[in-house]
Amino acid sequence: MAKLNIVLFEPEIPSNTGNIGRTCVATGTRLHLIEPLGFRLNEKSIKRAGMDYWEHLDVTRYVDYQDFCKRNTGAKVYMATTKAPSVYTEVHYEPDCYLMFGKESGGIPEEILLENQETAIRIPMLSTIRSLNLANSVAIVLYEALRQNNFDHMQLEGHLTRYNWK
Repeated sequence: MAKLNIVLFEPEIPSNTGNIGRTCVATGTRLHLIEPLGFRLNEKSIKRAGMDYWEHLDVTRYVDYQDFCKRNTGAKVYMATTKAPSVYTEVHYEPDCYLMFGKESGGIPEEILLENQETAIRIPMLSTIRSLNLANSVAIVLYEALRQNNFDHMQLEGHLTRYNWK
């Protein structure tokens, strides 16, 4: 079974990363963290949000964006940004694609977005809302990608049983 991938570009808030990690474990999704991180992975706040699942998480760290690109040559990366013309429900997500989200204070840098305009996606929001929480944004797009790929929670039964979860 192919796996979807969540990529966090320089995440700053440990509780967001913890919650996203927990969502990745629950859905069998890989998590990719592009450094620098705004926290240490052993902080209490990330543990409270999701580190109790961390040992079960398929996670890879990268020293920077270039390292991510070098180690994932040819990957189809959809980049979430408020500036994208395409709504996240208007694209087709491949079963092994990467869904990238930027840091909480500034998103994905413009120079990276300019290189990837054809795969930029956005979540429509009322103009009165500044932005969604990063963990909520990831969940919204991830579940659309899972839905499109006929996600079947029963496929995860063996995955979860392996960790003695019922």
